Amino acid sequence: MAIGYDNSYMPFVAMVFVQVCYAGMNITSKLALEAEMNPLILVAYRQIFATVALAPFAYWMEWKTRPKITMPILFQIFLCSLTGATANQVFYFVGLNKTSPTIACALTNTLPAMTFILAVLFRQESAKMKSKAGLAKVLGTAVCVCGAMILSFYHGKNIGIGESKIHWSYAQRMGQSNSGNNANSFVGPLLVIISTLGWAMWFIIQATVSDRFPAPYTSTTLMCFMASLECGLIAVIHEHNGRAWSLTNPMKLTASLYSGIMGSAVAFFLTSWSIQRKGALYASVFSPLLLIVVAVSSWALLDETLYLGTALGSILIVSGLYSVLWGKTKETAKHEGKETDANTKPNAAAKEIEKNDLELQLPK
Repeated sequence: MAIGYDNSYMPFVAMVFVQVCYAGMNITSKLALEAEMNPLILVAYRQIFATVALAPFAYWMEWKTRPKITMPILFQIFLCSLTGATANQVFYFVGLNKTSPTIACALTNTLPAMTFILAVLFRQESAKMKSKAGLAKVLGTAVCVCGAMILSFYHGKNIGIGESKIHWSYAQRMGQSNSGNNANSFVGPLLVIISTLGWAMWFIIQATVSDRFPAPYTSTTLMCFMASLECGLIAVIHEHNGRAWSLTNPMKLTASLYSGIMGSAVAFFLTSWSIQRKGALYASVFSPLLLIVVAVSSWALLDETLYLGTALGSILIVSGLYSVLWGKTKETAKHEGKETDANTKPNAAAKEIEKNDLELQLPK
């Protein structure tokens, strides 16, 4: 999982890949829950497998360059585990059981807006409406959220692009057998909103951790380890039956391994690395892409229909994402230009002093 630090396009590629990881995790986790797996146990296994997967990388790739782990750093990583792992995942999966997947996805895609507001409050981002870059970020975030809402709530006409020749028959059978009668019109959406707020807070805290402790493998491993203890304790308190923890069911084992390795280990590391490079808002604004990936995957694997709302929402999401990325690029270029000017001026002054010294030393 080594990443080239000199390629400016790598954060973009990394965050798109993260959304693909999350899409696969949503499908496998949904099938595991339909196989009667306790969502709290799934979350606990997710953190355990993520810790086991990341620990070797943290040791071998950062043991020479890793900064000293201080108590303030540990406390900040602990806050990351509470917000980004425990609160985010526990509240989301419990809320998903009490509401429809459509409403859950729609509420989750308010993440860019929540992150942007928190980033402005904590002075990690600027919202200068008078500048083109600031206006592009604000409007792009709003367009991204609107696109996610349209994709989730508006169907429209069938696009009629034909049927996919790739189908996952097991997933189709599981989907048909799912009753989906455990909805609650108030509690479920509220829990999903709390989950999204916890996720947004993780982006903000992780930005500080990345600045003070630039060792993404180690910080992610410690966060997943702490989260495994927290989620494991919550799951044990809620579920005392030892059979519920069994992974003999292939779908439960697949979902636990995939969510731990790809949904937590890989996704958290790449997101932390991207936050370190580009900031919290940059990383969070990619989340609506998940809806597009899930829509296409559902059409290809589960034989679901693509509607006009899917296409329109996808176009708005991509447009809003481009607007935010353009604004961030302009701000970064302006900031780097100021730093270059600041470094150039002392060098020019030093050269001028050196030139005057040489003139004084030359015989007249």
